[in-house]
Amino acid sequence: MRYAIANWKMNLPPEGIDPYMRVVCGAQRDHATTVIAPPFPFLRDVAAQAKGVEVAAQNASDHDKGAFTGEVAPAMIRYCGVRYVILGHSERRQLYGEADALIARKIAVAMETGLTPVLCIGEDLRVRDAGQVAVHLSEQVHAVASAVGSGPIVVAYEPIWAIGTGRNASGALCAETAADIRQAIARFWSRSDVPLLYGGSVTPENVEDLVVNGAIDGFLVGGASLDSAKFLAIYNALGRT
Repeated sequence: MRYAIANWKMNLPPEGIDPYMRVVCGAQRDHATTVIAPPFPFLRDVAAQAKGVEVAAQNASDHDKGAFTGEVAPAMIRYCGVRYVILGHSERRQLYGEADALIARKIAVAMETGLTPVLCIGEDLRVRDAGQVAVHLSEQVHAVASAVGSGPIVVAYEPIWAIGTGRNASGALCAETAADIRQAIARFWSRSDVPLLYGGSVTPENVEDLVVNGAIDGFLVGGASLDSAKFLAIYNALGRT
């Protein structure tokens, strides 16, 4: 299965939610699943308009309920009409200190609740320059193995050095890394059915190389997803192979 996921982060589209959703929902094809990930307060608004597309939360708690001020339980996300949740994003790992053990617990609770996790993994420039990318990504896959089981899950490869920097991985580099990730998934999860996405400054200008040469099943899109025309250009590129 192929995916195009729009991660708005802590932003709203400049054109507004309603016009954005009309454009994206009105342009759907059948070559990939479209997922929109708005900030928490807008999940129900987006879900109510999501005709032909899915909705994701950008994070979730590792608890199903309790005295955890400011947290949002996976069951609450499901109540909003949401099917997907992004977990382990590099910004959560770097800015908020989320470790692999916490991410594993989040995956377990999310899957028990019926959500499909989009697990983000990736390396920084220090790891890549040291030639330790395969080892680093393998460790991230291994760390959540006990939580994954056989339920639906998506993996998004995020080269941290490419996020928000204007740099991006070439298709050839992405394909090489994707092979390492799939090998780790087969080894530690005993699975070959997990869609693998790329997320790292994806734009309409670089998407063709990634689609043709990247050996991936879609994209987790950040900044470019805030413009419906740019996001649809990325989505449509998935249909040309």
